[in-house]
Amino acid sequence: MSEFSPGQRWISDGEAELGLGTVLNCDFRTVTVLFSASQETRTYSVRQPPLTRVAFGSGDRIQSAEGWQMIVDDSKEIDGLIVYIGEDDQGQIHELPEARLADTMQFDQARDRLLTGQVDRNDWFDLRFRTLHHHHRIEQNPALGLAGPKIDLIPHQLYIADEVASRHAPRVLLADEVGLGKTIEAGLILHRLLLTGRAERALILVPDSLTHQWLVELLRRFALDVTLLDEHQSQAQAETNPFESGQLILASQQWLFANPHRQTQAQACDWDLLIVDEAHHLDWTPEHSGPGYACVERLAATTAGVLLLTATPEQMGMESHFARLRLLDPDRYQSLERFKTEEQGYVRVAEAIDALERLSGDNRSNSDDRDCIGAVIDDSDSQALLDTLLDSESGPPQRESAKAQLREQLLDRHGTGRVMFRNSRRHVGGFPERHLHLTTLELPSPYRRVLRRLARDEDYLDELLIETGLDHPEVILHLDTMYRALADDPLNAEPWWQFDPRVTWLLELLTDVGHDKVLVIAHHRDTAAGLAEGLRVLGGVHAPLFHEGMTLVERDRAAAAFADEEEGCQVMICSEIGSEGRNFQFCRHLVMFDLPLHPDQLEQRIGRLDRIGQQHAIELYIATFEDSPGARLLRWYDEGMDAFSAPHGVGSELYDAFGDVLADALLDTNGLDEIIEETRALFATKLAERDAGRNRLLELNACRHDRAEEVAQAIHELDDDPALPRYLDQALDIFGVDSQELGSDLMLLQPSPQMLDGLPGLVKGEEGFTATLLRSRALARDDVQRLSWEHPLLREMMGRILSGTMGNTALALLKHPAIPPGRVMVELVFRTYCPAPKRLHINRFLPPTAIRVLLDESGANLSDKVSFSGLSKNLQKVKKAVARDLIKTRHDRLRELLSVGETEAERELPSIVEAAQFRMRNSLNAELARLQALSRHNPAVREDELQALQDERTTLDTAIENTRLRLDAVRVIVTVDKDSR
Repeated sequence: MSEFSPGQRWISDGEAELGLGTVLNCDFRTVTVLFSASQETRTYSVRQPPLTRVAFGSGDRIQSAEGWQMIVDDSKEIDGLIVYIGEDDQGQIHELPEARLADTMQFDQARDRLLTGQVDRNDWFDLRFRTLHHHHRIEQNPALGLAGPKIDLIPHQLYIADEVASRHAPRVLLADEVGLGKTIEAGLILHRLLLTGRAERALILVPDSLTHQWLVELLRRFALDVTLLDEHQSQAQAETNPFESGQLILASQQWLFANPHRQTQAQACDWDLLIVDEAHHLDWTPEHSGPGYACVERLAATTAGVLLLTATPEQMGMESHFARLRLLDPDRYQSLERFKTEEQGYVRVAEAIDALERLSGDNRSNSDDRDCIGAVIDDSDSQALLDTLLDSESGPPQRESAKAQLREQLLDRHGTGRVMFRNSRRHVGGFPERHLHLTTLELPSPYRRVLRRLARDEDYLDELLIETGLDHPEVILHLDTMYRALADDPLNAEPWWQFDPRVTWLLELLTDVGHDKVLVIAHHRDTAAGLAEGLRVLGGVHAPLFHEGMTLVERDRAAAAFADEEEGCQVMICSEIGSEGRNFQFCRHLVMFDLPLHPDQLEQRIGRLDRIGQQHAIELYIATFEDSPGARLLRWYDEGMDAFSAPHGVGSELYDAFGDVLADALLDTNGLDEIIEETRALFATKLAERDAGRNRLLELNACRHDRAEEVAQAIHELDDDPALPRYLDQALDIFGVDSQELGSDLMLLQPSPQMLDGLPGLVKGEEGFTATLLRSRALARDDVQRLSWEHPLLREMMGRILSGTMGNTALALLKHPAIPPGRVMVELVFRTYCPAPKRLHINRFLPPTAIRVLLDESGANLSDKVSFSGLSKNLQKVKKAVARDLIKTRHDRLRELLSVGETEAERELPSIVEAAQFRMRNSLNAELARLQALSRHNPAVREDELQALQDERTTLDTAIENTRLRLDAVRVIVTVDKDSR
């Protein structure tokens, strides 16, 4: 019966949770099996497939697809298929073809292995039971998926990840300010979705310059194995779709957006999640969509979950912001004009929330505040809460509870946080100060000559624009660029860095800061290259370059050379590309060799250093030439919008308002003071509008601190779990991994010659890796992995134990003076079995649950009298040959005890199922009621989200109701005389 035939029933050795499979078809190379209970199909090679044929014997109880059961008495084979003959519960004789077996049946490997004398070591049995116990705890922990990554526990990041990853098909815009950790938020969401089974495949699109950074971040922080796809790799897979080469695909936006054929291949794949970084670069207007926007729009239309990341959601105006939201929910965001009108209404909601905060104590009689809140309340629940808050008979606890609930309802029902999350630095807090160091230098004669000619010759500017290919007024800000553009002029034969005083100023600065790292950003790559040469020639300073003309590998090498604390370079010089996405948080000195024209670009530069977790004040250094365009732009930034003190998020609007007149003022100081004054006035107005309207609501909604604290506490519980080091030691020993203590809470894990193959990060003959159990130690060193319950190594070991046969049978000897020798005891571990699609994450309500039954030879249940740990420590191992003989002599009695144990375990199943249904209904009913109420007020709640939650509740209810028990492991215990050896 080893050959495959359609209709035969098999189970997966590695994925027992899939349930009973049916062979659909087979040929000389492959066999395809349908696992109906879990809605999965698998194709295996016919050469040593990880499958076991299901064949029941006399005395086994089996179940039909219609639900009735029978005891097998005999069987026959017809055309390769088994037909079972037996008696049902009413005594009727039936024939049951294997094709009509219930899909939810599970092949009882432990029982058959035991009765055929196949036994494992006792420590394997112990590890299996403890694995099942710990897996049950961890799967129900509310921090599952968030506790393993190597990150600081920052409240707003934890809240966003917990909120978004808990939704069905999350589609959101992550728009935190620069440096607040959008990449970490996206990684946390992805990590949790993968661990809970809600996502299996993800496509991550990032700017070309950030592909390696994302690859490293996902590996180091989240231990995610990501496939970096480019054209070279795609061509190497010419016969297949390259986007099918991995579960997690990371690709360059520039590469994909420019290649229609690759776009078609990407769109042909089934993705669970699409992540797009720097989404503000996607070009859209009501009349036209750029190629990048059109590509993402097509992918988003067929992908359930979408995460868009941008630090500047309104960098290109309200229209650009609307375009991002339109990608997330095109039905909700159809009209730009309607969207603008809706945005204006958020002012009233923000004012109502502020008024609510003032309603306490004697202020409850304030009629203006009451009217302000009442104006946005349009349902009886909210009105009842307001009445409780205003009622003089209500006690302080009642009023505080009513206020908290009403605040949550106003944010939920009228806020914009369902679609967009934006935290600001002032809201998050804890950021370092910024110190601005200004130096004014004398304008060198070559630059002065160029500026004088610009002043007297209006046509000269047009010539410069043609020569440089730059736009006005950018060309006049970068005097070295103008100088290089006029290389044909005999007066311009000398390299600019030989006379530019900023070079010597920078050399002096490098000496002044000692050994501290210094990042230098210049606008143009040619400026960066010339500056590096100048530092080398004039000061003997080696400075790696980082610009768009280099390959990704070259850029990564430069960044690594700069980051190395012991042997790295003190200074690195970047073109403007260094101000997007890269994290140089280890550095606190930033030199802006020139100034960018746009305020958002200025903030992007500072944001490379000024990031959450930065431990030092940020030192900003700018040298300008006296009475130059750069000095005037600096005044506009500093005096007009206080741009260097902190990010304000309104720079784009100020530039839109004053960019044209500012361009003229950069060459002519007339009118500059007036422009600065008007900028300052508009700056104050925009800040007030931001605080009053949508941004105020976004800040309130982007981090619910109570919930963030609950998540952090759950993570701390897993971090400090005393069972983890004990379990880890036992698992490493059994799987053949050597662990060497290195001191300072570090350990070196290395494969031993006996190590089982296929463990993540461990390959026989290679060095292994350094690890720690402490979050703080792991964060301090990039080369140290953090071991947690979610680390791939532990999950792999636990997965192998739970899905395979390892340790599911054992035999041990017990010496006890109160028990006569020769007696038999059986320790049975049953496990709940509930096949359901992974996307339901049924384990949060009913993870595999162990039921332990300890029977003596008479069938008496001793489970409550003798604990697992108490019994295990008194057991002794026995040779396998002896164990097989002992089982053979007790074969009939063991079969009877297995049946008794099943009956005992079945008594406990109803209470387990009832508790799981109670947890599920409590959770989903409350969430469904909340979303249904929210949908009546906030159109950001999609109809498909409500329907999906209703379907999920129904499917989960059915799945939990169909929970069955299967024998997971069995240990035979034989008592011996105390003098026996």
